[in-house]
Formats: sequence, structure tokens, C-alpha cells
Amino acid sequence: MCESNALGMLGWYYDGLRQAEPQLQWEDSMTIRDSIVALMCAVALSSLPELASASDSGLITKPSKYSVRDTIERFEEAVKVKGWVVFTELDHAAAAAKVGLQLRPRTVVVFGNPKLGTVPMQTAPTLAIDNPPKALVWQDDQGRVWLTYNTADYIASHFYPRHGLTVYAEGRKKLEEFLDETSDQATK
Repeated sequence: MCESNALGMLGWYYDGLRQAEPQLQWEDSMTIRDSIVALMCAVALSSLPELASASDSGLITKPSKYSVRDTIERFEEAVKVKGWVVFTELDHAAAAAKVGLQLRPRTVVVFGNPKLGTVPMQTAPTLAIDNPPKALVWQDDQGRVWLTYNTADYIASHFYPRHGLTVYAEGRKKLEEFLDETSDQATK
């Protein structure tokens, strides 16, 4: 499917290539065509969510076997059982609908632990722009449900340092375990 779409979209390019460089043999054109198609397929595949692993973006995206609403409820319950607080949900699809636009489900769950987060925000008030953490539960164009969140490493190496704070290895590890466990409970 990817090959036929790529060839259809690039037909104009190949026609121009044949006209611009008539010395190319058919075999050479096929090699160039195959290379371009392979490159386009690789780019298309690389745009898919990274499954249950961290990428350079600092995000982890896990597939959920539950509906959007069930995934949200399961995540919120997992957070609360661990003694953390769910502050709110931000329903982007509902907001879009209010202005006459359509958007597949995209709900951000804002959660945290005031016992852990208050002291750093007392030291650096601007941390409140990045903290508390968030998780996004969303549905793709094929109807699959996903849960995405920032990695503990990303939070510790980007959010806190930009406010002049440091997260030590032990805190990073505990946050990573918390995020992994709660997201697994929500999606599996």
C-alpha cells in the first residue's frame, strides 16, 4: 500500500527525471525509484507513535486495550491508589466541539503529589508552569487508544533544570517507577 501511494504521488517526479536525464537506463530508474519509495515508507513509519518506549522527544506512548474513557478512569484510579492527586482533566475534543470543530478524543489528565511538588515550587515558583505532570489519553485515526506521558528522565533533565532545580537519581528512579506502573495499570 505504501509503495503504490508513494509511486502515485511521485509520478510527476519520475516523469521529470526521465525527461531531464534521458541517459538513465530502466534498471537505473528502478533503483532510484525503489530507493525513494523505501525512503518515503521509512519516513511514514517513523511518524507512528513510539510504542512503550522513550524517544528523543522525551515521551512514552503506550497502546491501551481500553476505550478512551476507561483508560482515563483506570489511570486516575492508579494515580489515586498510589496516594497522588488528580487535579483535573482537559478535554481538547470537547473544547473543539464548542467552537464547531471536530477532534478525535484528546484528554490531558493533570496529576501530582503536593507533598513532593510544593517545596520545589516554593524554591522556584516558575516550576508551576511545568509541574504537575500530565498524561494524554488519545485516539488515533484508526480508533486505537494511546496513553502518552513525559519520561522521568525528560522531566528531571529539562523541566527542573530550566527553573534552576536538580532532581537526584533516587527521585528520578521513583518517578520512573510510578509512571511506568500507573500507565501499565491504565492500559493493560
